[in-house]
Amino acid sequence: MTHTHPFPAGIVLGYPRIGPRRELKKAIESFWAGRSTADEVEATAADLRRRTRTRLAELGLSTTLPAIPSAFSFYDQVLDAAVVLGAVPERFADLRDPATGGLDLAGYSTVARGRGDDLPLEMTKWFDSNYHYLVPEIGPATTFSYSSDRPVREFAEALADGVLTRPVIVGPVTFLALAKATEDAPEDFAPIDRLDDVLAVYADLLRAFKAAGATWVQLDEPALVSDSTGVDTDRLLAATERAYQVLATELTADERPALLVAAPYGELRGALDVLAASDVDGIALDLVRGRLPEASPATRTALAGKVLVGGVIDGHNIWRADLDAALTTLERLEGLGAGQTAVGTSTSLFHVPHDVQDEPDLDDTLKSWLAFADQKVAEVVTLATGLTEGREAVHAELLAAADARRSRAEAAGVVRPEVRDRAAGLDDAAFHRGPYDDRREAQQSRLHLPPLPTTTIGSFPQTPEIRKARAAFTAGELTAEQYDEAMKAEIRGVVELQERIGLDVLVHGEPERNDMVQYFAENLDGFAVTRNGWVQSYGSRCTRPSILWGDVSRPAPITVGWTGYTQSLTSKPVKGMLTGPVTILAWSFVRDDQPLADTANQVALALRDEIADLEAAGIAIVQVDEPALRELLPLRAEDHDAYLDWSVRSFRLATSGVRPDTQIHTHLCYSEFGEIMGAIDGLDADVTSIEAARSKMEILADIAAAGYPRQVGPGVWDIHSPRVPSEAEVTGLLSTAVRDIDPAQLWVNPDCGLKTRRYAEVTPSLEHMVAATGTVRAGLAVPSA
Repeated sequence: MTHTHPFPAGIVLGYPRIGPRRELKKAIESFWAGRSTADEVEATAADLRRRTRTRLAELGLSTTLPAIPSAFSFYDQVLDAAVVLGAVPERFADLRDPATGGLDLAGYSTVARGRGDDLPLEMTKWFDSNYHYLVPEIGPATTFSYSSDRPVREFAEALADGVLTRPVIVGPVTFLALAKATEDAPEDFAPIDRLDDVLAVYADLLRAFKAAGATWVQLDEPALVSDSTGVDTDRLLAATERAYQVLATELTADERPALLVAAPYGELRGALDVLAASDVDGIALDLVRGRLPEASPATRTALAGKVLVGGVIDGHNIWRADLDAALTTLERLEGLGAGQTAVGTSTSLFHVPHDVQDEPDLDDTLKSWLAFADQKVAEVVTLATGLTEGREAVHAELLAAADARRSRAEAAGVVRPEVRDRAAGLDDAAFHRGPYDDRREAQQSRLHLPPLPTTTIGSFPQTPEIRKARAAFTAGELTAEQYDEAMKAEIRGVVELQERIGLDVLVHGEPERNDMVQYFAENLDGFAVTRNGWVQSYGSRCTRPSILWGDVSRPAPITVGWTGYTQSLTSKPVKGMLTGPVTILAWSFVRDDQPLADTANQVALALRDEIADLEAAGIAIVQVDEPALRELLPLRAEDHDAYLDWSVRSFRLATSGVRPDTQIHTHLCYSEFGEIMGAIDGLDADVTSIEAARSKMEILADIAAAGYPRQVGPGVWDIHSPRVPSEAEVTGLLSTAVRDIDPAQLWVNPDCGLKTRRYAEVTPSLEHMVAATGTVRAGLAVPSA
């Protein structure tokens, strides 16, 4: 079956949904705080959706063909799909609407954030991006029903405004591939077992879209480009074949809109043949991360009645496209013989900021190299014109793009010989420390820590007073001396609080840091930072990724003064706090004109110099956070070893210049760690803290099975939720930890930094953590050495 609904020449797979000034974040957080009503949040969201549609139309996307996506979310697109399917965990059953099984905004927020003893859905990384999604919990007894028509209502809202949008939903195969089994599920159960039950609800949803007037619906299936979902390839392909047999063949053209299956984040490979052989109407390919497919004769024949969308504009990064090369790729894509070739983005644009022209502080030359979401839409429109009308129609645009790339290649600072010479001169000794057993003995002699040492990950709450002082300093209303004194006052308060609670290893709380990457970017050569370049990390949490545009070096010490001041206030050890090279890359927009490994080593050398200065200042513990280590792991298994080799080496380059009695910590968070245990071991950190609370210490099985020899701090408090864990809850988690891991290896800490929490949550949670540690320590048969 082939639909006759026309398809636009250019589309974007998605668009930033938080608003240019984080309007959605502010509205939803106001609702959570009780300062506004659900109706007020809905009104803000409707206005934001309307302004988005207007802006995309201004940039040249069609309003009469479904070029503009309807892809809004209050928190997370995977949670949205779960709500549509009625797949809400039983602990939140009381929040469901008795008639529909759906959730209102308060209930939706509770599932995302938790309440009392009811933990929220687990959170983990969305493929190889810095976005976090909420993991559905699916078991044999999970009931599915069409429980929320919100996506249909949002489509109808746009249509009433005269805009025919393209609804975007997480596809059924990806939804189940990313889900986790409920705790009561048998060992041989996998969520993908429930495919037919889920497909029945997707069919109801498609019928509803059809009735509302939708001509095309986009189903996102990034699981088809990954080996890392936990579902083996054969089963994934079989599930894909079954899903689109049901949704594309068994539903008639009168029952459903045309279906565009999008496969962002990588190369579709064998799944392309499966989708081509199905009755789906269009396939969107990522041609930035993936290669142009080499389709078999049968696949070419099957594509003849379909739309192929070439995702040649990078939705992941902010560099201006090589439009000439992109157009060449699209012309080659036409050679596959699809019924129509269209232009698209490789992924949704919600990974990039809104508009580079909204950056008054960026150098004009640098801005000329960049394309944020709005500029990428313009690139799509240009390429669509070139594809349909010929290169001469966009000759001026092709020349301008080439000029920008030439300007970038020739600019001062992009290549610095002294930086490159230093990296080229490294020998193998720069990447190694001495034996761990010798280091541990030296560190214990220096630090004298008790069993199960307690600490935090680094940051403390960024209070209104801190933000006000930073804004005043930026505006010139505070002198540097006044600002420093304000930050020192915050540090003194944090030290006093930690000593009163009884933590064993202290931190300075990082009041002077706006962000764990941006702070370093502001102090390293080769970086630029934005004023309004916000992107969504999870829920209402937004970050401003820095722009790594040139060769990297450290012109002066960055953290030594603050850490040394903190150590002067206490006799307990204070951790120096740095962000690791891989995370600085992962949470920045990184230059694409040299291998990531080379860029990582430049950052690592800058950090190595910082660690040397911290050690010289008497700091005995330095934590180099790598929460993004798993995040950058390639989606295809054959690419893992090469990535893990350079990423681990960059960390070791940063940390291997210290004495044996200086203790190196690292921190990893919100990722599936089992498949990279070898790399975690390879980091050779003395202590590794990890997220573990939401998953109830599941990671410990991987650690125990791997025979991990060094020290670990599995998190006992999920800081991404506002709930305060009880002392009994923390005691239970620690009891699990000491059962599975030698207590001599264990540290006690929260899951992550505390900057987003309030002191009303932080203080009792840390008190409970320390009290629980005392209880578990008292029960240890043999204290650690």
